[in-house]
Amino acid sequence: MHALTDYDYFLPEDLIAQEPVSNRDQSRLLHLKKTTGEISHHQFSSLTNLLKKGDVLVVNNTAVIPARMFGRKETGGKIEILIVNYAAAAQNISAGGKIEFECLVKASKSPKPGTCIDFGPDLKATVSAVHERTFTLEFFSEQPFDEVMNTNGVMPLPPYIKREQAADPKWKDKTSYQTVYAKHKGAVAAPTAGLHFSAKMLEHIKDMGVSIANITLHVGYGTFMPIRCSDIRDHQMHSEHFIISESTAKMINAAKTDGRRVVAVGTTSVRTLEYVADEKGHISPCTGSCDIFIYPGYTFKCVDAMITNFHLPQSTLIMLVSAFAGRDNILNAYNCAVKERYRFFSYGDAMFIE
Repeated sequence: MHALTDYDYFLPEDLIAQEPVSNRDQSRLLHLKKTTGEISHHQFSSLTNLLKKGDVLVVNNTAVIPARMFGRKETGGKIEILIVNYAAAAQNISAGGKIEFECLVKASKSPKPGTCIDFGPDLKATVSAVHERTFTLEFFSEQPFDEVMNTNGVMPLPPYIKREQAADPKWKDKTSYQTVYAKHKGAVAAPTAGLHFSAKMLEHIKDMGVSIANITLHVGYGTFMPIRCSDIRDHQMHSEHFIISESTAKMINAAKTDGRRVVAVGTTSVRTLEYVADEKGHISPCTGSCDIFIYPGYTFKCVDAMITNFHLPQSTLIMLVSAFAGRDNILNAYNCAVKERYRFFSYGDAMFIE
């Protein structure tokens, strides 16, 4: 149960979704009952038949930034960067001038401090420090940084999406790789379970008597990092900044007191709620850094049901859903999804586990 290989499954490469469905809520939905392991198949829009009046649907309203940018060094060499601490540094953004960000850097030769990088007409940067995994870059622009980032940057799609969206204008990833309720900028990966909701569907859900509560967790680049230890208990989880408001805490606490369900949209919502919950599943309004690693053996305190996508083999995310529904149930559901040719990962189909 604690071996990395316990969370493996066979996935044909052609089931890895390379693009979104044309209509968000027309993706497929696998319904898994964790107590029995029973599986049924639906369209995502049919989630309204599975939710109940009185449920609290918890969504992560972080917004993905176009943090991936391409430039050239003074020598002419190509360089690619990914800003990883936007939320923490964004408070220093002004109408124009200099600002520092921590970045991942990809280049044929690792840049040294003092290296100048040209990202286009309105954006330059200088490498000011080199760390173990990241680089500190000082950016300069006469225009507001968010404007030049939106012009020069592309959405940081996961590495298993093997197409170059920057070179082809038909890909609308700045819209499709963003939830319709995204509000607070700072994520370098989308909370992908939320990508299936359309604005119309959310209104329908509210009309049913389901409350929608917002939390913010800025998904970091650590979400893409593989586990490198054979015993998963030795893995050190990455940390991500979160915000829970007073209104959200009140909504969730009332549901727990009344015996109504808390339904988390995505593993990011699950992790945040479980990180802050007390033994009764109640939470307090707070801000902090979440680094909880949930794997089988964990006792859930707050979350009663979850909506999630299909996750990579041997990932912390498949371990989290295995903790919630049971490893055998999850692997059986994944094998069933492969057989039924569901679409996997970020732009793929969804599961509802209750």
